[in-house]
Amino acid sequence: MEKLVSSWYKNKPLPESYIFPPETRPGNLTVPTCKTIPVIDLGKAEGRNRTRIVQQICKASEEYGFFQVVNHGVPEDLMKESMDVLKEFFEMPAEDKAVLYSEDPRNRCRLSTSSVNYAREKVHHWRDNLRHPCLPGLEDCIQLWPQKPIRYREVVARFSIEAKKLGSRILEFVAEGLGLEPGYFGGELSEFMQLSVNHYPPCPDPSLTLGIAQHCDPNLVTILHQGDVNGLQVFNNGEWIRVEPLQNAFVVNIGNQLQIISNDKLKSVEHRVVTNSNLARTSAAFFIAPSGDSIIEPAKSLIGQASLYRAFEFKDFLLHYFPNLENNDVVMERFRSQA
Repeated sequence: MEKLVSSWYKNKPLPESYIFPPETRPGNLTVPTCKTIPVIDLGKAEGRNRTRIVQQICKASEEYGFFQVVNHGVPEDLMKESMDVLKEFFEMPAEDKAVLYSEDPRNRCRLSTSSVNYAREKVHHWRDNLRHPCLPGLEDCIQLWPQKPIRYREVVARFSIEAKKLGSRILEFVAEGLGLEPGYFGGELSEFMQLSVNHYPPCPDPSLTLGIAQHCDPNLVTILHQGDVNGLQVFNNGEWIRVEPLQNAFVVNIGNQLQIISNDKLKSVEHRVVTNSNLARTSAAFFIAPSGDSIIEPAKSLIGQASLYRAFEFKDFLLHYFPNLENNDVVMERFRSQA
């Protein structure tokens, strides 16, 4: 528990173990706000406008690997209540959070500072992280979740259901845009969903550390509610650009598996999170992923003259991903076809 940033950060200088090498630290934080990452209005996706929305989603997925969605159908009051209860979790007394603290990545529900292994990290991230499964079997998953705050399980369960609906809807649009049959991304390709909640306390020197280092997501697609505090940055055309928080919006992030299935038509793009010295930031990311035994390979109708990736089981991808998560080229090269 003493390793949680929120338990010791106040009035303390930045520890050396949180200082990133010069080539990876954010340095000057005046990166441009991206005015071109598309904001897509899903409220216009019915009837004659559907084709245009599908085209917008696929174009954004090809060019940026990211887009934001508004009028997505998730109730605004549920979004606010969910973020309130997640913030409330991190504000609880240390003794209430201690029961969930673990440095073992095999623990299905755990509170830590690391997504992989704290002891093996070269540099630690400036964040506390709570993660747990949501699917399959929501009722069973709920039994693993925090029991405090009292309303956590009820509120986050409703939020999870809505996030899965939104993710499934977006995947249907993607399938349509790629020319795949309806339901292509259903079943075991999107069977699992995990919630990762990141809490970034104010940092004494944001230029030297990161909330999360650069990486691509290993899953199919990520549905992110980033709250109302800046922090998310995306690498695009050789520079880091800031993704401005929009009220009641979700950020959608293309994962590695969707890039592979699309035979590189869609892009999983590197992103990171920076900190700030004044405000705490809390975000909620729903990772939608295949089952471990799922066979991942490019869709046959998208192969054209060459399949760029060999077939593999998703669990094998994860075994290679986590030791190399900050070097996506190394991760993806392992699974490319050897022509």
